[in-house]
Parts: sequence; C-alpha cells; structure tokens
Amino acid sequence: MKSDSIKKGIQRAPHRSLLRACGLDDEDFKKPFIGIANSFTDIVPGHIHLKELVEFVKEGIIAAGGVPFEFDTMAICDGISMNHEGMKYSLPSREIIAATVESMTKGHAFDGLVLIPSCDKVVPGMIMGATRVDVPSIVVTGGPMESGEYKGKSADLITVFEAVGAHSAGKIPEEEVDALERCACPGAGSCSGLFTANTMACITETLGLSLPTCATTHARTEENNEIAFESGKQIVKLVEEDIKPSDILTQESFNNAIAVDMALGGSSNTALHIPALASEVKGLDVDLQLFDEISRNVPHIALISPAGEDSMMDLHLAGGIQAVLKTLGDKIDTNQLTVTGKTIKENLENVENKNTDVIHTLDNPVHEDGGIAILKGNLAPNGSVVKKGAVADHLMHLKGPAKVYNCEEDVTKAIFNHEIVEGDIVVIRYEGPKGGPGMREMLNPTSALAGMNIKDVGLITDGRFSGGTRGPCVGHVSPEAMEDGPIAVIQDGDIIEIDINNRYINVELSDEEIEERLKSVKHPERDLDGWLRIYQKLVHSADTGAILR
Repeated sequence: MKSDSIKKGIQRAPHRSLLRACGLDDEDFKKPFIGIANSFTDIVPGHIHLKELVEFVKEGIIAAGGVPFEFDTMAICDGISMNHEGMKYSLPSREIIAATVESMTKGHAFDGLVLIPSCDKVVPGMIMGATRVDVPSIVVTGGPMESGEYKGKSADLITVFEAVGAHSAGKIPEEEVDALERCACPGAGSCSGLFTANTMACITETLGLSLPTCATTHARTEENNEIAFESGKQIVKLVEEDIKPSDILTQESFNNAIAVDMALGGSSNTALHIPALASEVKGLDVDLQLFDEISRNVPHIALISPAGEDSMMDLHLAGGIQAVLKTLGDKIDTNQLTVTGKTIKENLENVENKNTDVIHTLDNPVHEDGGIAILKGNLAPNGSVVKKGAVADHLMHLKGPAKVYNCEEDVTKAIFNHEIVEGDIVVIRYEGPKGGPGMREMLNPTSALAGMNIKDVGLITDGRFSGGTRGPCVGHVSPEAMEDGPIAVIQDGDIIEIDINNRYINVELSDEEIEERLKSVKHPERDLDGWLRIYQKLVHSADTGAILR
C-alpha cells in the first residue's frame, strides 16, 4: 500500500506518533488509508448537506476495513458570485481544487480517494486532482436540489434571474420577484435544472467514476445516503483490486461522456471541463473537434430545464443516466470499466427506460443532432460553443448589426436601460480566460433579456455562459480578445451572422480588414494582484479547456 511509506518500519515511528495523536491504533496501521475530499461549506446550497453525507461514506469505509481521513476543498457558488468581481474566481477555483486533492493525496500517501463534490467547478476540479495522482478513486456527487414551486409551476434559480428582467421591463411587480426569490431554491442540493453542476454529475457517472444512479439521486434522501455508504465500501474494494482512474478514463469513456452530454443537451461548460479532465490522462485526444463530430452523430433525446419543462427528478424517475446509456445503444461503447468493477454493459443488464416522454427513443428524438454545437468561422477560428438544445428553432439563424461591450457590467447596464433591441447581435469581449481574467459567466445579461422578452437577439462572448442559459448565446469564442482574436476588432454596426445548424459564425469583414484593425487594437489594462495575476499568466485558451500549463 502507498500508505506503508508513512506507517511501516522503525524510521516511520515519528509518523506513527502523529497518526496516533489522530486516534489510530496498531490495527489501523494494517488497513488502507482512504482520503475523503469533502467540499462542505455553509454558503453554497449544493454543499450544505455534505457534512452529513460524508458520515455515511466514513461508515462504509470502516465497514469495509479502511481508515477514513476527511479533508476539505473550497467551493464557490456561481449563482452568488454572478455579476460581480467574485465570478472571476469561479473557473480559477477549479485549479485550486485540483491542486488541493493532489497535494493532500501525495502529502499523506493515501491509498484511495472518495471525492464529494456537488457544484460546477468542484466536480471537475476534484476529478482532475485524483486523475493526476492516479490512486483508486470514486466520486459521490451531492445530488440535485428539489425544484421550487410558484403558482403551480416549477421554479428554480434561473426563474429568479429572469424575473428580475421581467420586472425591469414592467411585466411583473417587485412583490412577485420577492415571492419567487423565497420559493425557487427550497433546500440543499445543486440547482435543480440541467445546469453545469448536474451536467457534470451526469458526465461523472457516464465516465464510470460514480456508482449507478448517483448523478440524479437527489440531496438529503435515503437513496443519497445509501449511495454514499456503498461508495465508502467500494473504494476499499477498488484499492484491493488496484482499479485506478487511468484504468477507467480511456478515449472511449470520454467519447461516451460527450455522447451523453449531447443526448441530454447539457451545459456548454462541459466544453471546458471535459477537455480539462482529459488533459490529465496521457495519450487522449479530446478537443472541440471531437465534440462537433459526436454532436453530429448523437441525437438530443431529453428536454430538461432550462431547455424544457422536465426536471432532474423526472430524469431520475425515468431511470437516470443508466437509462440514457441504455437508450443510446450502439452509440455508447459499453465495454468500458466502471468503479463497480464491472463494465457499462454489465451495469446495464437490468436497466430500462421507464418514461420515453422524458428520455426519448432514438427514433423519436427532441432534435436529430446533439444538444451542444461547435461553431467556427472568421469570428471564432478556433471554435465557439452554443447550447443548441436550448435555442428555439426560429433563432438557429441570426444576422444583424453588432453592439460591442468590453465587459459584462457595461452590457448589463445597456440591457436594463433598454438599449438592446431585437435584431442586435451583442458582443461581450475581454471576458475570456486571460481577458477577464477568469472567464466569467454571462447569466445576468442572458436572463435579463429572457425576462424582458427580448427574443431575437444573439449574444457572443469570449467568456462563458451559465448552464442555465437558453437562447442563441455563443460563448468560448477562441482566440479570445486579449489574445488578439478577431472578436477584438468588432465594431458597432459590423454585420455578424450566426448559423447554428450549419456550425457557422462570421463577421462581414475580409481577412485583410481584420488584420489591419488588429494593428490598432489596444487591450484594456487589468490591475491585478494575488491569485488572478498568477492565473492570467498561466491559463490557456478556452478551446483547450482553459487549463494551466
């Protein structure tokens, strides 16, 4: 065992002395040491119950003959950090989380890891760290929040954001916004729609890193507790059998993950996180081109909020991710190993799709191709990303004049001042990984437009969008403005064309004109210190997953 390096032999007497101070005895030194990365915090709804959930994991580890050691990672709530300086720290937090898991595992010679994340950046961050150290690992995602209810209809965080826009447009009174605020988020768990947190949980289960049904099992349920307990038992078995992330995370398992992402119409942020995860495994080729290829081959078969009216609970009751895998049939490589110690094929033996109105069959899809599309053109030579499954059919093609803003705050102010009209193509730049820095989500502008019922408007940014975004919102434009991407030269009035079905995004400028304008571009200066200054120097482009190298 790896932990023998801190507990065996006369030279490890000082180490054992410190471990005895933590309550260990002679018998414990014979057992595997299991690290538990817990992301509990009092300020993030998706994580407030993890202090309780971790106890079931510990019980499982002890029952199976292991010794649990809990440690903490950070967790930032994207909803709370939205639309202010705090959002600049959200994506960078992924790298701190990964480094924490790596450091704690290496520093204490853990034999195995249980990862307990919930929200957006915590899931990929923990997996990146575990993959980096490559010890047996299992993931217990915290589970979705129940949907809220307002006037007999489901409500969630996005409902509240859009209500602010509706109020600004004079469509609803402040009292209604207040009522929605009080009921939209009823308790613990990741925000209830198929936003980034729940999408990443679904991706994790598809990759084979969590037990079946984990992704859609809701927070603070007996089923959630049972999965945590069984995961604690299973990690000891994985250590005994030496099944590591490198045995599970193959090219084929990543292909499967992207296929499920396309089938569900998941968050566009997966185009950052899946390549970032793959970057920790040698020899894999996971880029935007692969997303595009799989998107053209895998239909969109579920219409989960914000794209539709179905909830994560509806998906769960229909059979969850295992039913999605079963439905996709030969579009999935079922020979891939999972943390059950079995292949996907073996896990699916008794699985059925219990509701074809929620998980559509392949011969009756929501859309013929995947829920995420990769657009390229002279505006985004290296690619851009749009949540196609959440775009109305009549908005798949837009052409209009640009209105250009150099930060989220300016465009938000313009929207609430009623300066944006239907037919505009709004460009938000200098919000990329380096330009922000931190690649902020643009949920406030998109939800404001939706709430104000300004429909025929395109949004383009080198930043990113929330998993709760709907409409023709194209993010991750690469190269970004701060790296002299063409988006830096766009001027008010330039004609931009967005053609989602044909995977095309273009500005009506010649290559020569773009090059000439780039010569006179002056990038905004950022007065940075601390972590963001370091991050800006090291971060790579969005089309590579915004990884640090």
